[in-house]
Amino acid sequence: MLLSKSCVYGLRAALYLAAKRDGSYYSIRTMSEELDISFHFLTKILQQLTADSLLESYKGPNGGVRLSAKGKKSTLFDLVIAIDGPGLFTECALGLPGCGSEEPCPLHNSWIDTRASIENMLKRTNLTKIAEEGKEKHFRLTADGHFSWS
Repeated sequence: MLLSKSCVYGLRAALYLAAKRDGSYYSIRTMSEELDISFHFLTKILQQLTADSLLESYKGPNGGVRLSAKGKKSTLFDLVIAIDGPGLFTECALGLPGCGSEEPCPLHNSWIDTRASIENMLKRTNLTKIAEEGKEKHFRLTADGHFSWS
């Protein structure tokens, strides 16, 4: 898997929030139950997205998180960078330090093209648009497919 588990869960949580277009705050507990993600793990991921201003949080009995204005305009690339950092797009596929055109690893030339394609796809994919498509086509956000987009 190219993306960390944190990043995958962060993308799922962001899609969940993007699908909820009413601007309300959503309980992290409810999100963790509906998305089948550990509450504490999800909380840490959402803190990263909040620190990067992609989410807004509200404390209290009716508190939770929602997409910020920046988050509503974000691409999947923005989310990946906020959670995993730029390593996927800059580091060697085999994790070898100093890998580059001067001292390439066996995967270097193929990986350059592949990671550029992945980066372009993530930059072209708007979070709210993909969430709308998910609602229309009933894409799944959980392993068992029981998540409701409504």
